[in-house]
Amino acid sequence: MPDVFHVLQKDHDEVKAMLAQLEEGPKASTGATAEQLAFRKRAVDEVIIEESKHEAVEQQYFWPAVERLGPDGQRIAEVGLEQEAQADPVLSVLDKLQPDDDGFEERLAAFASDARAHIAYEEAYAWPLLRAAISADEAQALGDQITQAKKLAPTRPHPHVPSQPGAVKSASPIAGVADRLRDAVTGRGKHTS
Repeated sequence: MPDVFHVLQKDHDEVKAMLAQLEEGPKASTGATAEQLAFRKRAVDEVIIEESKHEAVEQQYFWPAVERLGPDGQRIAEVGLEQEAQADPVLSVLDKLQPDDDGFEERLAAFASDARAHIAYEEAYAWPLLRAAISADEAQALGDQITQAKKLAPTRPHPHVPSQPGAVKSASPIAGVADRLRDAVTGRGKHTS
């Protein structure tokens, strides 16, 4: 199993690639067809699904590990958690909009910018601090925890769930089951290509 840094790097790379595809793709304002807009909605759904799972497991395992590293870790985690908390309401609104709705592209662009800034912050500040403080075995175990937790993590943003690890650990499996049932009924998250 990959260590925590490889697991998170893979997630970051996937989200950045999806965002780049969305930024380059046809939009309602540039004359996208109904089929292209439907694909755009599915692609945004996939970004929301992946980002929701990623943030939930970071809040359960990654940020608490960073917080345990003392005052620097607590300060870095506080900023990272605040960035994630600010993304949830944007994703929640974006989840309800269609690609030809007013505000869709603006919210998507704002999220993309914020997501890139958050990824850069995490990789520049949190990763080096954690990498210097934990052993290879601990990094492996943390990667395993995150990989396993993603299987049950929510697939939608839940902006009203506090980002504290205890609240997220309690709410995530329940929200994850509810989200997956809802996704199965609606077909959300299927056929993005």
